[in-house]
Formats: sequence, structure tokens, C-alpha cells
Amino acid sequence: MKSGNRSSSSGISLSSVVRSLIPTRRRLRLDPRSKLYFPYEPGKQVQSAIKIKNTSKSHVAFKFQTTAPKSCFMRPPGAILTPGESIIATVFKFVEPPENNEKPIDRKKKVKFKIMSLKVKGVMDYVPELFDEQKDLVTVEQILQVVFLDIARPSPALEKLKRQIAEAETALETRKKPPEDTGPKVVGDGLVIDEWKERRERYLARQQVEGEDSV
Repeated sequence: MKSGNRSSSSGISLSSVVRSLIPTRRRLRLDPRSKLYFPYEPGKQVQSAIKIKNTSKSHVAFKFQTTAPKSCFMRPPGAILTPGESIIATVFKFVEPPENNEKPIDRKKKVKFKIMSLKVKGVMDYVPELFDEQKDLVTVEQILQVVFLDIARPSPALEKLKRQIAEAETALETRKKPPEDTGPKVVGDGLVIDEWKERRERYLARQQVEGEDSV
């Protein structure tokens, strides 16, 4: 009887392993695909960037996770993307000075990032709890490896990183700006004054002053 229970539990475990080995359809396209590039500046907070695009036909939520939450933070840590929408997310990390002749290649292996995705129904506000409530439907899109770049040595990866960070900063400033008001101005208790009326009143006032001066 006990052996039967053991075989049953091992069967469940085996099926779980088989499901995990089946390739899942990706909802997101990442650029870079599997790496996060950081300038190597020990003792400083440095910045990386990654472009995330929703390539599915549904709304998709994404979420960052890291093995070093105390020294890293993401902006945004998660969001909901409409079909075809893309965003450049930035990642901030404090680079600790090497210890005992430790090489950067050894340090980068200690920190990993993970991007997860979840299909959601239409437009809604992003909350991290979405991934806890529907954990069975969450897809791990990619485990990202940390790669340090020598800032004294120009490289295509370093130039691309600078461009992506600049794009992310521009997009952030654009989102911060209040929307332009192209409609008529409302003054006082619902009194609407448009540009034409203001101009006409100024013209009539000027004509009146000129008439009094001539008298």
C-alpha cells in the first residue's frame, strides 16, 4: 500500500518535471534577450536597461524578480502592456567593490534577474498580487544574466545601453508632463473665454483709449 503511494507521488513529480520541460510560448520580446549589461564602476550605483515588448494578442502583465533586492531596484518593477506595446525598463544596481582579488566575472554570477509574464483580461491597474493570485498561469520569460562592461573600452553593447537609458529617461519625462489643454479656458464660475473673444476685447479697449486721447 505504501509502495503504491510512493509511485503515485513520484508520478505526480515526474509529470510536473515533464510539464516544465515543454517549451512555453513567449508573450514578451526582450532586448537584450538574456543579459543585463551594467557599467563596471565599483562603489557606485549603475544603471542598465532592457526593452520589453508584448508580442501577443492579449494584454500582458510583466514582473521583475531579483536575487539581490537590497542592492537592486527596477523601474518599473512591473506593468501591463497592451498588444504590441513596448517599454524600456531600467534597472539600478549598486556595484560593491571586489573582495580578496575577486573578479567581476565571479561577482556577476551571484546576482540574477527574472522576468515573468501573465495574460490578463483587458485594461486594469497593475498590482504585484496578480502574480500571486494566478501563479499557475505565470510564465517565466527569461532568466537574465548580469554582464559588466568596461566603461574605458568602447563597445557596441555599451553604446546601445546608453541609447536605451536615454530613451527610457525621455519616456519618463514625457509621462510626468501634464496633458496639454487645447480646449477653451474656464474662468470663475463656468465662464468660458476663448482666444478670439480675449483678442476682440483687447482691441475694443485699445480703440476706446485712442478715441479718448483724440478728444
